[in-house]
Amino acid sequence: MRHSHRRHAGLLYVLPALLFVAAFVAWPLLQLLRLSMTSASMLGPGSFVGWNNYLKAFRDETFWQSLAFTLQYTACITPILMVGGFLLALLVAEPGRIARATRGIVFLPVVIGLGSSSILWVGLLDEQVGLVGRLLVDLGLVAHPPVWFVDAELGMWAVIGTVVWKVIGFGMLLFVAGIQSVGIDVREAAMLDGAGYWQRVRHITLPLMTRTLLLTTLVSVIGSLLAFDQFYIMTAGGPRSETFTSVYWIYQNSFIYFKQGYGAALSMILLAIVLVLSSVHLLIARRGAPA
Repeated sequence: MRHSHRRHAGLLYVLPALLFVAAFVAWPLLQLLRLSMTSASMLGPGSFVGWNNYLKAFRDETFWQSLAFTLQYTACITPILMVGGFLLALLVAEPGRIARATRGIVFLPVVIGLGSSSILWVGLLDEQVGLVGRLLVDLGLVAHPPVWFVDAELGMWAVIGTVVWKVIGFGMLLFVAGIQSVGIDVREAAMLDGAGYWQRVRHITLPLMTRTLLLTTLVSVIGSLLAFDQFYIMTAGGPRSETFTSVYWIYQNSFIYFKQGYGAALSMILLAIVLVLSSVHLLIARRGAPA
């Protein structure tokens, strides 16, 4: 009787969360799946087409090109965010006024909206009046201010630089929390055993913050796979649609070409990719991370 009462009490505690997930996650996903099997557009509800939208997606060269570019962007920016965030965390993890001030300065861009920061950097990177190009010329690194967005690769690296400036403080903060969670007694014991600073980082700090590393990697990868604002504002998908990300192509189909059914199918495919990556992350975390 008492066990049954506790079980029902537990269900009551989690009921608000279950209702929230059902209303704002499960139901919208079901509606998205239903929409992906229709020819719906902004001009009308369309008709049921079954799996035709998914078959069309597998023949869509632009979608696969955008997905390849998104994966390339993710593969480039994730190591920069991880290594850079960790090194910054090592610099500011110790208590002190300078460390706290540095953490605040590095974290400050995180609170700026991605759209706002992208607009800011469009001005800074402008080849005629931009501060970055003029600074490169004054330092003698280039003869003329670079035109950043006429080449897909150069444009991607320009976007990567701006996004790193924007979000690296978030990873730094997570890493600082992971570093500070390592017990002082463990580090002191290693010092007494003669371990140098980088030996302690490699053999003690990193293994004990594996979960933090995996979490930060997952957040970075998912955020990069869903990149849209920065490319929409800074490159507009150009040149020649070479900087279309997956979400950008979904946006184009859904709201420019009015193919909402097809856009929903592309969204479901991207969702499946994100779920696979998340599942791999959880499997690695469960098997490899220390308890």
